[in-house]
Amino acid sequence: MKLVPPPACRVGDALSTVASPSLLIDLDAFEANLATMAAFVARSDVALRPHAKAHKSVSIARRQIEAGAVGVCCQKLSEAYPFAAAGIESIHISNEFVGADKLAMAVELAAHVRLSVCVDALPQVNALGDAAARAGVNIDVLAEVDAGQHRCGVTNEDALLSLVDAIADQPSLRFAGIQAYHGGAQHIADWNARKTEAGHAADRAASFVRALEARGIQSAVVTGGGTGTVEFDAASGVYTEVQPGSYVFMDGDYGSLAWNGNLRWRHSLFVLSTIMSATRPGMAVCDVGLKGLAVDSGLPRSVRWLDGSDEPAFTYAAANDEHGMLHAKDGQQHDTRTLLGKRILLPPGHCDPTVNLYDEYVCYRGDEVVDFWAIDARGLSR
Repeated sequence: MKLVPPPACRVGDALSTVASPSLLIDLDAFEANLATMAAFVARSDVALRPHAKAHKSVSIARRQIEAGAVGVCCQKLSEAYPFAAAGIESIHISNEFVGADKLAMAVELAAHVRLSVCVDALPQVNALGDAAARAGVNIDVLAEVDAGQHRCGVTNEDALLSLVDAIADQPSLRFAGIQAYHGGAQHIADWNARKTEAGHAADRAASFVRALEARGIQSAVVTGGGTGTVEFDAASGVYTEVQPGSYVFMDGDYGSLAWNGNLRWRHSLFVLSTIMSATRPGMAVCDVGLKGLAVDSGLPRSVRWLDGSDEPAFTYAAANDEHGMLHAKDGQQHDTRTLLGKRILLPPGHCDPTVNLYDEYVCYRGDEVVDFWAIDARGLSR
């Protein structure tokens, strides 16, 4: 007999009966975020290619494409496989890769989808061109430029032009444009400072575009940007495509930013937890720690009662492997024994690595479980 744990819940169950820890999506908030971004890019005349690394879910990618997205981004080649297998036709690998194993995945994917990839060095171009020619596939290639992140990407115009020439020498590759992504700009808390830094990134991207145009080369695609800067990137006149990912969830880090523009987002992703111990005055312990909640962007910034009653007088103060420590906000030694068994909702500080800890989303409306969405690309990080 195969012994397996029971499911966390079933469709139609009350939210209050869902086993914890579970990863929840508030569908009303999720759909509002989806509609807000779709309407925004439609007004802005830029293409939307949302980043699937934020959610890793075919169900979510399909909903984004139904709302007008032109395809998805993936950060790793293996991450793209579930989306390609599900019929997502256009996938951009927004990252460099090297090695025979990665080349084999790239050409396999290119046989099934319209694949675009990033390069920032000549050996990448030559190896990819040879592999694509042997496999009889064609691959779109974007040269990545450093737009201010100081991580990947060429740093000067001569290096960019060398890449474009090398791509042109490969019959199985097509130069499709440039990627100019500044990840650090996404998380600048002050709206005006974030706008300024996004403007600098757009200016850097524009200078590379002009260098290409001076050589008679058109960059059909200028892709980049993210949730934090999308309103500025779309208005820059430089980007033809934007890559926001976290907007569907609005995690704690993004939720803490100042949003002075026209975009308004709602938290839709929560980790459900139960207070499992309350033996010490002024403190309680819940059943979500490091194995159920990523804390690289900080601990959860808020704690909510599942039943929506008054704001809990507790903060999530520390995470251990399996335990979350809740401390009284006022520091007083209140009797917390009555909290045992109470359910809380925690908006994760960073959605991407939190999602990668779970197999599925439990989707709800009001107090009812209405669907489950698989996290299809969980753990696919090659």
